[in-house]
Order: sequence, then structure tokens, then C-alpha cells
Amino acid sequence: MSAPLLALNVGSATLKFTTFDIQGREPRVLVRGLVDGIGQAEGRLAARTADGQVLCDEPLREVRHENAIAQVLALAESGRNRPGAIVHRVVHGGELFSRATRVDGEVCAQLHSLTPLAPLHQPAALAGLEAARRAALGVVQIACFDTAFHATQDPLATRFAIDRRWHDAGVRRYSFHGLSYAAISHQLPAVLGEGEADKRVVVLHLGSGSSGCVLHRRRSVANSTGMGACEGLMMGTRPGNLDPEVLLYWMEHGGMDIPAVRRELYRNSGLLGVSGESSDMRVLLASDSPQARLAVELYCYRAAREVAALAAQAGGVDHLVFTAGIGERSATVRAMILERLSWLGFALDAATNAAQAVHGGAARLSSADSQRGIWVIPTDEEGQMAREAMALLAG
Repeated sequence: MSAPLLALNVGSATLKFTTFDIQGREPRVLVRGLVDGIGQAEGRLAARTADGQVLCDEPLREVRHENAIAQVLALAESGRNRPGAIVHRVVHGGELFSRATRVDGEVCAQLHSLTPLAPLHQPAALAGLEAARRAALGVVQIACFDTAFHATQDPLATRFAIDRRWHDAGVRRYSFHGLSYAAISHQLPAVLGEGEADKRVVVLHLGSGSSGCVLHRRRSVANSTGMGACEGLMMGTRPGNLDPEVLLYWMEHGGMDIPAVRRELYRNSGLLGVSGESSDMRVLLASDSPQARLAVELYCYRAAREVAALAAQAGGVDHLVFTAGIGERSATVRAMILERLSWLGFALDAATNAAQAVHGGAARLSSADSQRGIWVIPTDEEGQMAREAMALLAG
């Protein structure tokens, strides 16, 4: 395909977009941009070329998914970059979708049927997908899934210890951030070397949403998230692992109904809930508040515990990779996590760790005497979406 590929990552309030040239073996970024303020009276459209040239930075009014998509397509047309295909990030593919899929009316209906599994994320993605189908008639639409990468997990890793009738109804672990882990898996041979890439690698995706995943032979063995993206690591506004008795207590003694419990789990917990100050790790690291310090320490404690649990599920660990916003940029958080993992043979090079936080990019952070590799590898979810779309179009 000679026409560019447009990758859309649509949320309830934002739309991230990237245009790729896909004529080579690897996708090449042409334009990156963001529509902010969806659902608000005022929003903004901003876009830059791959070399940093500003294409637009302008206000928008009454932004909805429909006109946000229209603005992105108009921008592409103005730069003679009308897409030949559009690829969408969809959080949940359930048991129906384990690879990138061309979207038609039947697929849309199937994706809507999965909304109960991801009620906070699926609706926005589908609103963007359907808006793109209406605005770009005749253009191939492709869906990529955050759950698909984890289809290689053993059934033992996906099972909850609940009555079989619930399991048969789809109540199981699906695991998330799959596009990020697939992007890391793709980069492992180039960064670690061919032989090392196939060993047991624990990846920590640390951002506003956080999770951990252990790979073996570059495939997902186990992941910290479960049926939804609230389990596992502590996150910006989500608690991670939580005793179900807490939910019953909230409902019985706190007067909470299901929507209130969901708000507490997804909006009021995690770093924000513990600190009472912010969900932004940068703000908490700069704060002198004891509660902010506690939030950071708890976050790192929980992350270290998850590394050990993931290693156990793969029979050991050979490398640890940090990725996503916090994982790629916070030398302090990385050091605090690794302090708790010295017993596993991880030894950090403090100078390299500090330098990477300034300069960015992929880097080895382990010291010369470390028994295990420690790495930072930037994730690239949109690039992974493009690769999956290219493979589908080529097939």
C-alpha cells in the first residue's frame, strides 16, 4: 500500500493519532498529534511532523469523537496524507479476537458485546472506530487489541478460583497493555541480542496505568492484570490488588452502590488516594509531604513484589525491562524498586540509571557485577499497531 496508515488511540477525553509511511519493512512516522478536550466545550488539536515541525496548534469548540475524527482526517488531507487504512487501538478483544482484525458491521457488533468486560475503556474506542467508519467511507478499518498479545498464556494463568459457571461465562484473566508488551518483544533482539531475547524477561509497564508481564521466547507467560485493568500493580488512580472484602465493606458500611465503587476503584485510589495530593509521580517525588512519600514507597514496594511473583510463574528471571512514562523517565522509582530485588541478583549502575533519565532511549542499567540484566526500552504502542496492520494488509 502506497497510501499512509493512520493509527488512532481514542480515549474518553483524548485522541492520539500517528500517520505512518508503510512502504518499507518498518513503519516510519510522518506525523504525530493529539486532540484534547473531547466531551468538553473547548478542546485543542495539535500536530507535529516527525522532525518536530508544527503542523497545527489550534483551539476546537464542542469537541466530540465525530468532529475530532473529522479534524484529524482534514489535517491528513491538507498534507496530502489521506490514509489508505486506519488502525484503531481497542482495549478488549475478549476470547473472540487474538490478532489484528479488519472491521466490518459484524465485528463492530462483536466488539460492542465485549463492553461489559471493559466498561470504562471500550465505549470510547468504539465511538472513535464508528466515527472513522462514517467519515472515511471505503477506507480499510483495522482493530488491534490490548488483550491479544496474551493469548499465548497457559490456561492456568488465566483462571480464577471461582465456580466453573462463571469461568464458562467469560469471567477469567485476560491481561492488558498487550500492545506495549508486543512493542517491547519486537525490540528485544536488537537491544538484548538474539539469544538473550528468548530468555525469561520481566517487563514493568509503569505509567498512569501500570502492569507487569513475564515473557519467555518473547511470548506472554503471565501478566499482573486480570479481567480488568485494575488488578496487579498500584497505579495513578487505581489500587491494584485489593481484597474483595474491601468492596463488600464499602457497600455494606459505606453506602456505596456499584457506580460509586467503580469510581472509588478507578478514580480515587492508587497514588492519588494514598497521597491525597496527586496521581502524577513527578509531583509526588517533588513533594515533601509524608503521604506523598508513602504513596511512592508503596508503589515501588508493590512493583518489586510483582516482579518476584512474575518470575515465579516463569521459573526464574534473566532480565528486567522498565518501560512507559514512569519506567522510562524516573531513575528514582527504578532505583527504589531495584533496592528490593537485590536478592534476585539485580545490581543497578547508579550513574547509568541517572544519565538515562536525562538522555532517554534504550539503555542497559545493570552494573558489571549484576547477575541479571536491567534495561530501559521505550515502548511504542502506535508503532506496534502499525506493524500489526501492515502484516494484516500484506496477508
